[in-house]
Amino acid sequence: MKTVQFKNPVYIGDPLNAVRIFNEKEVDELIVLDISATREKREPDYDYLEQVATECFMPVTYGGGVRDVQSVQRVISCGVEKVALNEAAITRPGLIREAASRFGSSSIVAAVDVKKDWLGKMKVFMQSQNKFLHML
Repeated sequence: MKTVQFKNPVYIGDPLNAVRIFNEKEVDELIVLDISATREKREPDYDYLEQVATECFMPVTYGGGVRDVQSVQRVISCGVEKVALNEAAITRPGLIREAASRFGSSSIVAAVDVKKDWLGKMKVFMQSQNKFLHML
């Protein structure tokens, strides 16, 4: 799916076919983000993620719906090299350290959504709750 500011999703084609094209083009790395998993409070689609990772000739990073170390473990067991934590990194900051100590610091990525507030200042934004965080 292609979105603009996470809105109005448009289907642009089969992701597995896109992976095959990326393989032919010798893409360096693929990042797969399920941008609705956290908002919908659901787990990653582990079966589909395993299909993507199996088809890829490049390292894969996955983010979306990962809330704890057990989810990180399941994603990595699908063949994914890196796990991106977004909302879980904000709501459970200890998760980054815990996951990095268990799976290695090169396997954990902290992803941050940033958006301009009404004054035009860049602020951390939690998409699933549609609100700015007062961290910055």
